[in-house]
Amino acid sequence: MQVLDRISRFIGSTFAYWVLLFAIVAFLVPAGFTWLAAYITPLLGIVMFGMGLTLSLKDFKEVFTRPKDVLIGVLFHFIIMPGIAFLLTLVFHVRPEVAVGVILVGCCPSGTSSNVMTYLAKGDTALSVAVTTVSTLLAPIVTPFLIWVLASKWVDVSFSDLFFSIVEIIFVPIILGVIVKLLLGKKIEAGIKALPIVSVIAIIAILSAVVSINQALIAKSGLIIFAMVILHNCCGLALGFFGARLLRMPEPKQKAIAIEVGLQNSALGASIATAHFSPLAAVPSAIFSIWHNISGALVANWFSKHTKESVHESIDDTKSST
Repeated sequence: MQVLDRISRFIGSTFAYWVLLFAIVAFLVPAGFTWLAAYITPLLGIVMFGMGLTLSLKDFKEVFTRPKDVLIGVLFHFIIMPGIAFLLTLVFHVRPEVAVGVILVGCCPSGTSSNVMTYLAKGDTALSVAVTTVSTLLAPIVTPFLIWVLASKWVDVSFSDLFFSIVEIIFVPIILGVIVKLLLGKKIEAGIKALPIVSVIAIIAILSAVVSINQALIAKSGLIIFAMVILHNCCGLALGFFGARLLRMPEPKQKAIAIEVGLQNSALGASIATAHFSPLAAVPSAIFSIWHNISGALVANWFSKHTKESVHESIDDTKSST
């Protein structure tokens, strides 16, 4: 158990490096990863099932004990990131497929690694977990609605198709995970310890698949998409942080809100793009997945070294899989 725990910690702390490494390999040797494309949806389902296994009543209690903080985080996330995405598509005048892809990733819920990044940043981890949970559970309604509102000028968007797709990919696996945990209780603890490893492998496999099947498109349009992704992510982090500061939230909460706003569930974006739009629409999500893990780690490190308060709320090791 201790060996597994150490491996999980190592994998979680070096996640950004693994993402970058496999993205490069998948780009250079795409033939070795294209077969994974058929498994993008089930792989994301595994990640979401793992998230369900780590949820507890304490996480939901957090939502009700301080609803204002959670509401701020969720509203900031679903207003700032889609808004920035839409503005970027207007500024850069990109192809419709790219515009849809940028908007799509901007409309996704909080990123799967945001809780770990908040913990490393010495932020309010409990708030981070609550915001991630609520934004993810709201995704079947909010994400299709935002995509329909913002992307309809470029492509036909079916709210119902997106709704049922996200329910299948996110909601059902999370609920199953919660049920399994309730039924098995302590018997599932050993499996939960391995979740960070499983989640990292699944997310890397999704990223590698998207990069490999879009290798030519990334080579052709990658630079401009990369520029948009960096601006998108950095603006989200900055606006989340300064928005929370403007509302006079304590420093740990400012860090949590910043990271919750700036980090997206880009694996969901890649899955939706692949299933409902075009291969090129999945490229922004793939690049975002690479970049936000790097920027998230850098921001967490900077926050950790420049913290003014000694508050460093603890988090269960198992939260690293959410």
